[in-house]
Amino acid sequence: MVELQINTTQNVNINFIAASVGERILAFIIDWIIKIAYIVVTYQIVFNLLEIEALVEDMDHWSQIAIYVSFYLPVVFYSLLFETLLDGQTIGKRIMKIKVVKIDGYQAALADYLVRWFFRIVDLNMMSGIVALIAIVTSKKSQRLGDMTAGTSVITLKNNVNISHTILEELDDDYIPTYPSVINLSDNDARIIKETYIRAKASRDYETLVKLRKKIVEVIELKNYNESDMQFIDVILKDYNYYTQGM
Repeated sequence: MVELQINTTQNVNINFIAASVGERILAFIIDWIIKIAYIVVTYQIVFNLLEIEALVEDMDHWSQIAIYVSFYLPVVFYSLLFETLLDGQTIGKRIMKIKVVKIDGYQAALADYLVRWFFRIVDLNMMSGIVALIAIVTSKKSQRLGDMTAGTSVITLKNNVNISHTILEELDDDYIPTYPSVINLSDNDARIIKETYIRAKASRDYETLVKLRKKIVEVIELKNYNESDMQFIDVILKDYNYYTQGM
């Protein structure tokens, strides 16, 4: 079991468990089963039922190749497409409850997924995936070459967590929010705020609390507030949950 320590942009250390080699291999196999199923179904429907070969037989050689290749593009771009749409997960990764994350605290972006996808040529297609396997096993952060280049890793989502480990806050049924502009924050912002707040509060790091409060005020463009730093941040977290829990 490899533990990853991610340092966020607010200098908050968050610990994750890297996905095991077995979990990644099973996710890979599931994804390939889906790809093969797509190829079989596509062949049966397009080439047999629709008789596409008869429709393109009068076309030139390169046009025929272009049409045939277009049917299989979803297989080629499968991982890039799903990791982008499913926030770092393919269908196989989602079933195995693992996902791609950045190791610098930022949210992985299309460019990161694109780099990982491009390096599949080396990692997974050469030597039947042995390159990726060796890289994952020997890397301190369980990264294949694509992960090392993109600055990402694959973590497991199976860790047991409670409400204190998430952005969720317990609200009373009659809770009345104070700052509607908290909707300018993202889930990632709220998570970083809560992590920083909990740590600073526990260590009585009032300087960090002041900096955190100033940053929140700047982001949500707030002009007036009356609470102390701790009270203010606590209200911000509760208000964020109030406004976003139904979204």
